[in-house]
Amino acid sequence: MQIAYIKALYEIMKSDSSVVSLLSDSGTDYDAMMMEEMPDQCYNFGIAEQNQVAIAAGMAMCGKTPFVYTSGAFLAYRSYEFIRNDVCYQNQNVKIVGMGSGTSWHTLGPSHHTTEDFAGLRAIPNLVVLSPATPFQVEACIRAAYQHKGPVYVRLGMSGEREFYSREHIARIGGSHQLTDGKNLAVFCTGSILSEVMEAQELLKKDDCHAAVYDMYSIKPLDRQQVLKAAENYKNLVTIEEHNIIGGLGSAVAEVLTEEGVGVPVLRIGLNDAFAIGYGTQKEVRQMNGLDAGSLRNRIYDFLARKPA
Repeated sequence: MQIAYIKALYEIMKSDSSVVSLLSDSGTDYDAMMMEEMPDQCYNFGIAEQNQVAIAAGMAMCGKTPFVYTSGAFLAYRSYEFIRNDVCYQNQNVKIVGMGSGTSWHTLGPSHHTTEDFAGLRAIPNLVVLSPATPFQVEACIRAAYQHKGPVYVRLGMSGEREFYSREHIARIGGSHQLTDGKNLAVFCTGSILSEVMEAQELLKKDDCHAAVYDMYSIKPLDRQQVLKAAENYKNLVTIEEHNIIGGLGSAVAEVLTEEGVGVPVLRIGLNDAFAIGYGTQKEVRQMNGLDAGSLRNRIYDFLARKPA
C-alpha cells in the first residue's frame, strides 16, 4: 500500500505544484527519488509529528495542499490535538495519511498498533475518514482525498495486501463497494482485513452459507443507504474490523440502524475493548486475536447458531 500511495501522490504532485509531501522520517527510496525530482514540494520533519501537522495547517492557509504521511499511531494519537484544532477546527485542506493500520506493525506491539483511530478521529467535525483495503483502492482514495476540499484522514495497511480491484477502480467519499452476493447474511468490513474476510466467506460457502461482503472504505461519511439496503435484505449483519469494536465501523453501522429504527441483529467483530495481544507476523497476530479467516468463520457460525457439518 505504501508504494501505491507514493505512486498516486507522485502523479498528483507532478500535475499540481501546490501539493506538498510532508514526511516524518518515514519515507522510502521512492520518497527520496521524489524529493530529488521535486525538492520544493517535499519536506521531512523528523520525528516531530505534532509540528508536522501544525505546519501542514499553516501551509494550507497559504494555498498549499499538504499530504502528511507517517505512522498512523503517531498521527492519530500523538498529533490528535493538532489535527483537531489546527486542521479540522480551521477546516484546512490537509490530507493526513497514516500507515500501519490495525496490527500492521505486528512485531512492535500495541504502542505501534492503530486500533482506536476511527473512534477518535471520526468524532472530529469536518474530518473525512477513508480506509482502503487494497493497493488500487489506495490510489483511488488518494485521488478522492485530493479532489475533496477539506481535511481527510486515510488509513493504510502495509503488509502486502491482496488485490481485489482493477486499476480503474473508483472510490468516492461516502461510498462503499459490494464484492460478493449472498443469501444468508451481510458482512461489512474495512481496510486490509478484507483479505481475511474474503477467505472466511469462501469457507462459509463450502457449508452452503453465503455472505454478501461490503467493503466500507469510507468510514466517515458512511454509506448509510448501503447499510439500510442490506438491513432490508438480510436478517443478520456482521461488521469486521482490525480495530476496537467500540467507536469503529461496527459502532458506525449500529448508529445508522438505531437512528433509522431498524431492528436487525448485528455482530461486531474486532478487538473487544482490548489491546491486541502477541507478536509475530500479521497473520499470526490476527490468529492470536481471533481476526484470521478461520476465527471469523467460527464467530459467524456461532452468531447464526449453526455449525458446519
